[in-house]
Amino acid sequence: MYTTMIREANIADKIPILKFCKDTFSWGDYIEQVWDHWLSEGNLLLFEKQSPIGICHAFFSTGQLWIEGIRIDPIFRRQKIASKLVKFAESIGQQKDILFSFMLIDIENSSSLLMANSLDYSISQTWNFYSLLPQKNSNHNVSFENSLNIQKYPHYVKSWRWLPIDDSILSSFYENDKIIKSNMDGKISIAILTDSEHFDKTLIVTLFSGSQNSSSQIISYLQNYAIENKYERIQILTKEQLSIFNSLEHKISFHLMKKTLS
Repeated sequence: MYTTMIREANIADKIPILKFCKDTFSWGDYIEQVWDHWLSEGNLLLFEKQSPIGICHAFFSTGQLWIEGIRIDPIFRRQKIASKLVKFAESIGQQKDILFSFMLIDIENSSSLLMANSLDYSISQTWNFYSLLPQKNSNHNVSFENSLNIQKYPHYVKSWRWLPIDDSILSSFYENDKIIKSNMDGKISIAILTDSEHFDKTLIVTLFSGSQNSSSQIISYLQNYAIENKYERIQILTKEQLSIFNSLEHKISFHLMKKTLS
């Protein structure tokens, strides 16, 4: 009989894990690009049954746990291995007095949604991912925000993690002009700009859209900003549905799942 265990991943685990991660999606997978970064952060959890057959990364920030990168060898699916990994991550969070746990799931991924529901996660919000190509565009009317209401904008996206905003982070954003505002006809849109930690020359934008007009102003600014700062791609995450124009393209929608840890 095989013994099973959950442990921290190490350098030697990379090759066997990537063998079953390469075809996760129709376009492949991103685990190879983030593996070294996650390994250095710690809490890259691995499920072993004689050999590695599942992983999950747990990232801890102020008051919350972010769960990402759940991957199970197809041969061993439907054995609740993902659930065991998530529960293990939650147990670490409880030891750290973490209040909430989050994960992001494609709205069409019914099996992962069922798994999350079985573990008492519920849909907190639904977000949309848009890609945007950089290009010269001087037709925009924006300003830099320096008094953001954290109660209204509690999270921002950094490397595809929804992280809490605090005063220290806000100060950094203000100093570096990373919060953009557009006010058109009294409708305000806000965008928070961050660099991807895993993919070169990628700008990640958390967009809170007040109207199509004000969002369009920000999008035009982003295209020009990306050209001037030599970004090759722009990724926009927003709860709203945006009007498609220029090179703006809707890619996928996700549920932000949340659980209160007791």
